[in-house]
Amino acid sequence: MYSENEYLFEPYQGFIRGNMFKELFRPFGKVYEIKPMNEQAELLTYIDMLDFACIDIGLYLDIYPDNNQMINLYNQLKMEKKKIKKQYEDTYGPLTLSSMALNVSPWAWIDNPWPWEV
Repeated sequence: MYSENEYLFEPYQGFIRGNMFKELFRPFGKVYEIKPMNEQAELLTYIDMLDFACIDIGLYLDIYPDNNQMINLYNQLKMEKKKIKKQYEDTYGPLTLSSMALNVSPWAWIDNPWPWEV
């Protein structure tokens, strides 16, 4: 999916660099790898990474709205994020107020440990 585009970093590489576009990346200090401590943190990092990639590519599409390759990539990232977010919420509970899990109980988020409590 990503390797087809020579101008983009893979989503994780773009996430830790703060820029999905190789030609626009200007290093400022050291790039640090993210090392999640457990499965929950790993899923949260993956969701954050996909969210970042969607935002950065969405900004690109604001300027170049007819780039079909980037539209397809954006849609693939969005679908992957939706899938991983559902996986996270099925296991650990809701992430946001708009989560489907909150339809059962609007205060379900208090039933699970907070990410920093794990």
